[in-house]
Amino acid sequence: MLTDDFGLYFHIPFCQRRCGYCDFFSTEGKQKLLPDYMRTLIREVKMIGAAGERPRAGSVFLGGGTPSLIDPRQIANLMQEVRRAFRLSPDAEISLEANPGTVDFDRLALYRKAGINRLSLGVQSADDCELRMLERIHTFSGAERAFHDARRTGFTNVSLDLIYGLPGQTVPMWERTLDRVLSLSPNHLSLYALTLERGTRLARAVRRGGLPAPEEDAAADMYELAEEKLAEAGYRHYEISNWAKDGDGKTESEINGSTVAGISRFPKFACNHNLRYWLNLPYLGLGAGAHGCAANRRYANVYSVEKYIERMGTGRTRRFPLSPATTRSHIRAREGEIRETMWLGLRLTEAGVDREEYRRRFGEDYYDRFKKEIDSSLTGGLVEWTGEQEALRLTPRGRLLGNRVFQLFV
Repeated sequence: MLTDDFGLYFHIPFCQRRCGYCDFFSTEGKQKLLPDYMRTLIREVKMIGAAGERPRAGSVFLGGGTPSLIDPRQIANLMQEVRRAFRLSPDAEISLEANPGTVDFDRLALYRKAGINRLSLGVQSADDCELRMLERIHTFSGAERAFHDARRTGFTNVSLDLIYGLPGQTVPMWERTLDRVLSLSPNHLSLYALTLERGTRLARAVRRGGLPAPEEDAAADMYELAEEKLAEAGYRHYEISNWAKDGDGKTESEINGSTVAGISRFPKFACNHNLRYWLNLPYLGLGAGAHGCAANRRYANVYSVEKYIERMGTGRTRRFPLSPATTRSHIRAREGEIRETMWLGLRLTEAGVDREEYRRRFGEDYYDRFKKEIDSSLTGGLVEWTGEQEALRLTPRGRLLGNRVFQLFV
């Protein structure tokens, strides 16, 4: 059952240097604007909080860009205003994405003091040659140091990001990265297949022949190897690209307020904020380039740091969840919400799309609406029912061909 509990996403589009593979909205060489940007972000927090009459919030995620470029004192100020403008849950997950090359023990200790309780380190590879190819500013030894510093400063929830399927990367090379990362025993791992995004420096290098093109078959082998090794290491594969250590587990009520009790659908260290996306629950996007989905509306803020600051300076109020920075917005139709709930939920590799939860939300059985699509996917070995047909989820084969299934519901 949906509640008025929101996830808060803050986009921090500043980088010391943009990575060659990245096409997310970010800027480099504009750190002088960071103090003004953070003041503007607080202005947006106050405005949206007031428009929503101090709504409840259950998670906070600072992504980018490189949020670890922000002074910890500015993070503390932001979190103070968040607590004033929103009814933030006492046990809210508060995540910060960090580049290992931008943090040290003292900085991490101050982030922890500011209220950050989950750290996501962009390690990407344990091979320094691959890191240089990706134009990362850290080495793997630097990433190891950042991880150990995080532990020493009290972070009990640390996630690491990795990228596989790189130009010239072989399965044995990927296995070495996995082994070195697993030796750290992080609580959570996000593993992403490289996508050569048009216009990025890495894509141009491959197109011009300076680097070999990534091989899809090798990337599939790397994914299957990761599934095997992470399972052996005690991680639950709860989403197509995400694995987490187990614990007591998250019940439905911890995620979306449903009354289904005693069912540990997700591992203890699953990313609570990102689960909101995959369960198609409401979240608010704040900052330049941020996207949100709340009050039955999808929206996006302006893709410019300078224009974001300028637009927020007008003081013009708008109906919740929009702010003066919003440049795109549309009402989400019921049909769109239903289809999104199906394909996003199918990303949850263990839990899948819960049939009863869907029925409570939409007043119908999704098999009645999507019988043709589901039957063809069942016949093709891409999806399967769990238990007594309580939920529909991808099979191991379906996880490799997920886009083929998702397109049936888009």
